[in-house]
Amino acid sequence: MDLENCVLELIIKNPNGVTNKMLQTANPTTGVAELVEVINKLTAADKIQIFHKGKQLVYMLKDPESVKHCKGADAEEKLIYQLIEKAGNKGIWIRDLRYASNIPQTQVNKILKSLESKKLIKSVTSVAASKKRVYMLYNIEPDRSVTGGTWYSDQEFESEFVDVLNQQCYRYLQQEKAVADKLSDPVSRRRASFKSSKDICDYINGLKVSKVQLSMQDIETILDTLVFDGKVEKSVIYNNSTSDEENSQKVYGVIKPLLSNCGLMRVPCGVCPVHNECRDGGIISPTTCPYMKEWLEY
Repeated sequence: MDLENCVLELIIKNPNGVTNKMLQTANPTTGVAELVEVINKLTAADKIQIFHKGKQLVYMLKDPESVKHCKGADAEEKLIYQLIEKAGNKGIWIRDLRYASNIPQTQVNKILKSLESKKLIKSVTSVAASKKRVYMLYNIEPDRSVTGGTWYSDQEFESEFVDVLNQQCYRYLQQEKAVADKLSDPVSRRRASFKSSKDICDYINGLKVSKVQLSMQDIETILDTLVFDGKVEKSVIYNNSTSDEENSQKVYGVIKPLLSNCGLMRVPCGVCPVHNECRDGGIISPTTCPYMKEWLEY
């Protein structure tokens, strides 16, 4: 089997997408330049499409129905479809479609309705774009930056859910430190008190506090908030002598603050962006400020 068919078969077997690393692993004796040439050829032949997934490029099989549609469409409809396709899983706003295509707004609306009725594209409310609707191909999953990921439900930030996860992660690390403190060797004690993001992710998923399966990236986002709060320390362990991120794992452990914050440091006025407009009897006033009330009751 030639290289082109090998690559295409690999992409067919992985409907969620194939990364460059997967391509190189499946074809260890093939150079990067040869793989790039094959990818370009398959893209030009409308057999595959390229998306951005985080910092990686992902190659997916192109929907035969979409290819068939583009071949039979008129010039304007084909142009709109191609612009949406190029936007990938981040989508494109209708105003950008109009500017890029130079097609009147009314005609763009008609084309979008036609493509949606044929289930070739779909509209998604983007959290990142102030809840504007963006358009993308019907068969692809929206990027996390569009939907807001796990922390959003119906375009609303789930602050209570985040607080629960924050508390559970911190409690788990406290429990692990309590177990580690029983060890006599200080080096072993410190190592045992740190847990990898995978261990923490498995623990949180095991609690069933989330309706969806949480990823390591989700948990690392929560753990980072604990790091910023000064409650947790993060470190990176490399599995070999190289400093490659793919051969490393992030570990976390609870820490005891060197100094506790004094009451004066918690005064909300010091970081208030509108403190210059705050005055007694005004719209912004210390007597009606919820943050001042919270600080006084602390």
